Amino acid sequence: MSSDRLSTVALFAAATVVGVPGAAFAVTVRPVTPTTAAALRAPATRPRRGRLVLTTYDTETDIVRAVEAGATGYLRKDCPPEELFRAVHAAAAGQTVLSPPVAARLMDRLRGPQDTLSAREIEILTLLARGKSNREISRALFISEATVKTHLVHIYAKLGVDSRTAAVHAAVERKLIRL
Repeated sequence: MSSDRLSTVALFAAATVVGVPGAAFAVTVRPVTPTTAAALRAPATRPRRGRLVLTTYDTETDIVRAVEAGATGYLRKDCPPEELFRAVHAAAAGQTVLSPPVAARLMDRLRGPQDTLSAREIEILTLLARGKSNREISRALFISEATVKTHLVHIYAKLGVDSRTAAVHAAVERKLIRL
């Protein structure tokens, strides 16, 4: 059985044991995409008491996207079973549940002196990490090259770097993007 399948089984088993059939759960092996976020926001046929995301991804972008979409909890799949059971119960009670690494990442974001990168800046950094030129980035995002350059200036300032390579390195190190 795959790791993803085991995680799904574990999550639903935890929900059954704790007795929270009204809770909603999202198990994802991919980054939290707009589709996953839409599923978290979708109205339920019966009231949902909690929306818990169990995933392998803990980048700032994934966490924020899930929380903004209505997730009350965000756990990594490698959490201990006891933590999963507690999280299911807490999410069903409407409490916020974050695994320690996720909570630490969010706290660092709130404490950090650097400005938060916008969604567009994250998109540009992701394309930059893939080796795209300013022209290729502008075409992919339907913006001018001048706008790409302006975004890069802002990205460099926010990350405290002075080159494309340093920006990608800093973004990966801070788990703002994945390679």
